[in-house]
Amino acid sequence: MTQEPTQGTARNPAPQRRWTAKQIPDQSGRVSVVTGANSGLGLATARALVHRGGHVILAVRDEEKGRRAAADITAGRPGASVEVRRLDLADLDSVREFAEDLHAGHPRLDVLVNNAGVMAPPRSASAQGHELQFACNHLGHFALTGLLLDLLTEGRDPRVVTVTSVNHRRAHLDFDDLNGERAYRPMTFYDRSKLANAVFGHELHRRLTAAGSPVRSLLAHPGYTATRLQTSGPTGLVKVLFGSVLRPLAQQPDAGALPQLYAATDPGVRGGELIGPDGRGELRGGPARVPLAAAATDAGTGQRLWEVSERLTDVRFPFPASV
Repeated sequence: MTQEPTQGTARNPAPQRRWTAKQIPDQSGRVSVVTGANSGLGLATARALVHRGGHVILAVRDEEKGRRAAADITAGRPGASVEVRRLDLADLDSVREFAEDLHAGHPRLDVLVNNAGVMAPPRSASAQGHELQFACNHLGHFALTGLLLDLLTEGRDPRVVTVTSVNHRRAHLDFDDLNGERAYRPMTFYDRSKLANAVFGHELHRRLTAAGSPVRSLLAHPGYTATRLQTSGPTGLVKVLFGSVLRPLAQQPDAGALPQLYAATDPGVRGGELIGPDGRGELRGGPARVPLAAAATDAGTGQRLWEVSERLTDVRFPFPASV
């Protein structure tokens, strides 16, 4: 699931010593949304934020699993603040309903962690007919971010953290076949969805900066982490390889979540940065600033993906017209 960083691109470790969840600043009074928070990286992220005093909204497709996750997070911690809300990122109607409900219950939002995703399933379509990985991993998060941007603008040190993958560096976006109708390959389309995440996060940073917004857009990737992602979606050789053969090499979710936690909480991060593991091949290790693929920062690609995403989701971000 990985490849070496681009040759000749300098990497700048974020902290002087390896950063851990113990260094998360106090989150008291802060409100965060974490998508896919019932297991894996999302659960580890939500737990760390709650344990540092934050209020975390677990955005989950299965509310019963969400309630079990909430019970796990709050066990033995009186006063821990968690709520569970249903969100199916593969259904844009669900995304709108989630955003409307959140507006009704919260005047502001401080952190949005776009974490949830699916990996390498057989070709299938979302509720609106889009290829499932592109729909869930990118379009759902694009729409969610746009619909919550006004709440984030009211937040304290507000941030959007979009989770990509080191695999974004080996992908390209085929705008003529986003639905995989001509040539669908599960891992290829997973990699493309992760490139779409990276392009979106960087283009969002550009637009937020141009608008003078207080919101920071950052990207993170977890390296190779053992989660349900490698076993619940893939089939055949991909499932055997990543869900079994290579699994002993993977780090655990608490470690894999550190890059997105660093991006979500550390005072020193800058908008537009990608945070990933600092180990060899970015497979594991502590959080560090790592390079984005050139395709992720290409202005033309960013503009085109943004326009396509607006059209497919019917969501317009509240930016000034000149951005």
